[in-house]
Amino acid sequence: MWVCAFILAVVTIATFYILVRYRRRDDREPDQTTGNKTLEIVWTAIPLALVALLFGLSVMTARAVDHKIQRAADVVVTGRQWWWDVRYGANAITANEIHVPVGREILVEVDAADVIHDFWAPRLSRKVDAVPGHPNFIWIRADQPGVFAGACAEYCGAQHAWMRFRVVAQDEASYEAWLAHQSTGAATPSNGDAAVGAKRFGELTCANCHAIRGINTQKQYAPDLTHVASRQMLAAERMENTPQNLRDWLREPKVVKPGCYMPNLKLSDQDLTDVTAFLETLQ
Repeated sequence: MWVCAFILAVVTIATFYILVRYRRRDDREPDQTTGNKTLEIVWTAIPLALVALLFGLSVMTARAVDHKIQRAADVVVTGRQWWWDVRYGANAITANEIHVPVGREILVEVDAADVIHDFWAPRLSRKVDAVPGHPNFIWIRADQPGVFAGACAEYCGAQHAWMRFRVVAQDEASYEAWLAHQSTGAATPSNGDAAVGAKRFGELTCANCHAIRGINTQKQYAPDLTHVASRQMLAAERMENTPQNLRDWLREPKVVKPGCYMPNLKLSDQDLTDVTAFLETLQ
């Protein structure tokens, strides 16, 4: 910053000096100069030196930010069109919501399942590309509790603008409690609309794409829904996670998020009530 501030000051002062000192005072043609070797060497050498200095500072910063990796990643984040799969080991799986403990560096492995994406939480770390079959690693650290916005920073298709996520920074105890809860499976409701909704969830082919640990096992095509009701947002930050918004999302996903891969199953009002009631039990 100080190097750039110095350059800005020099250029600004020089510009105003030239405007005043060499303003036109009469109709005489200015003296013609074909070249000045000394000046040309100076104004070539100084920018080269400044660029070399900035390059050196950038290398030092990059080495400090991306220090040596000597352990497995704490969390694996996989970019998909157009949402983020988030995994803490084999059992704790969520989507578009990353939880971290305050004051601790978290190693994130970033991958992609389809096209190139880019993982970026501006207030926590730099950008890093998510490249299919070529995992990258990045360190993130939150020094205070809060919610930090993140986004895909590489154009990846129709819903690139709504491929967002959030990082939730918590105190150590809250983080450990959240992680332990995310590692548990879900239970099938035994009565009411939720029980009917659990049955319809399988009949309507929702279970062909979405896994709910403890209820059904499914290869990952769409977000894991084991604890979907505990998430703060829906559809990669498109809307707040409320029962009404969830119902609207189930009714017309391609209106809420045009181009998304979730099909419109043309659910009846009763199906919407039952499936929404079921999903709301997945805390």
